[in-house]
Amino acid sequence: MSYRDATIAGFLEELSSGAATPGGGCAAALSGALAAGLVAMVARNTGSLDEVATEADRLRGELEELIDADAASFERVLAAFRLPKETPEQKAERSRAIQAGYKGAVEPPLAVCERALRVLELAALVAERGNPNAVSDAGVAVLLAGSALEGAALNVEINLASIRDEPYREQQAETVHARRTQAAALRERAERSWSRRDVGPVG
Repeated sequence: MSYRDATIAGFLEELSSGAATPGGGCAAALSGALAAGLVAMVARNTGSLDEVATEADRLRGELEELIDADAASFERVLAAFRLPKETPEQKAERSRAIQAGYKGAVEPPLAVCERALRVLELAALVAERGNPNAVSDAGVAVLLAGSALEGAALNVEINLASIRDEPYREQQAETVHARRTQAAALRERAERSWSRRDVGPVG
């Protein structure tokens, strides 16, 4: 099924069902999409940030697609574990498929990290320059985008732990660390803008 096209109630029902998918990676992508939607809303209520709204719309659509992509990638991992392992050849093929599956499962949350970071950057911008009456909306966007990035990063790391390709693991781990560092700086920037506007802490 396409979680992107599900109702909110339907998605939450599936999320809480005990099934393997959707899971945390899907929830992280959804969090990023919600953040992008809020960024677009604040930008449109400001009147001078049309380009920001357009980019936020694009990012929201990409994050929506990543909800399904994350679920599909994990289903491929599960399918690999179900392969037969009676003969040495089957064991080798199963092992290869599992490793390929885990690498595939890294890709959607890594893409969520990248897009969530950009959403976070846009959220910090609208927190600074957006309509003062919508600063709390911008603040929620900052928090949701940050959660999306952290949640996706966690999913990347969990999958990397099962991958034997050490150069690949190190490269992706470095990428995630860099995105987390950038996100922390953006969060601080957004919090400074709330302080300048005499707004209380968000969250």
